[in-house]
Amino acid sequence: MKENKYDNDNFFNQYKQMNRSIKGLAGAGEWHELKKMLPKFLGKRVLDLGCGFGWHCKYAIENGAKSAVGIDVSENMLEEAKKINSDKAIEYIKMSIEDINYPKDSFDVVISSLAFHYIRSFKDICDKVYNCLTSGGDFVFSVEHPVFTAQGKQDWHYDENGNIIHWPVDNYFTEDIRKSIFLGEEVVKYHKTMTTYMNTLIQSGFEVTGIVEPMPEESMLKEIPEMSDELRRPMMLLISARKK
Repeated sequence: MKENKYDNDNFFNQYKQMNRSIKGLAGAGEWHELKKMLPKFLGKRVLDLGCGFGWHCKYAIENGAKSAVGIDVSENMLEEAKKINSDKAIEYIKMSIEDINYPKDSFDVVISSLAFHYIRSFKDICDKVYNCLTSGGDFVFSVEHPVFTAQGKQDWHYDENGNIIHWPVDNYFTEDIRKSIFLGEEVVKYHKTMTTYMNTLIQSGFEVTGIVEPMPEESMLKEIPEMSDELRRPMMLLISARKK
């Protein structure tokens, strides 16, 4: 996560054109499932790791949260968050996720959207989140699915006519750096297995309360014909857990 592509203006300007950037949560293909996993926010203190444009922070406040802190390493992301998702109850802080070090019982809910596959050690994050959550606090996050990250290239296998044949999965059990092209730039990610995500949470003291491999919402399948290819393999993994 300390690699920061989003303060590259060319990269960031392309990111701003993505559906989830323009439409916010309504443009995120996983949102219809992720919002079901979120706890009730009334009166709670929320931490968003890798907050991006701040959509989840604003959602938490609009649903009764007492306060929200959004952490992101990108100055561009935070400037945009302050423009479109500002609120007196939201504080945006420029910091890498790996560097958080909040005291015990600082938050009631910790959320994160599509950030942890950019971080080498999921164990370090789980330990820090566990420490700063209150007893019974909720930890809800999304990551790129291990089936999606395993091979590394993150693209379909095509025939000689350019038709999709299948999604390649290779080196699944080798947890290490993967390099892919995203918005024209080489991006470094860290592949982790499903076992690592689940067991790390459990070993860190969390009770896993939900797991979803989201399919696109029905309306998206109708509006965007190519979205039907997303039914051929999972792209994202959503997990909810609670501090015991």
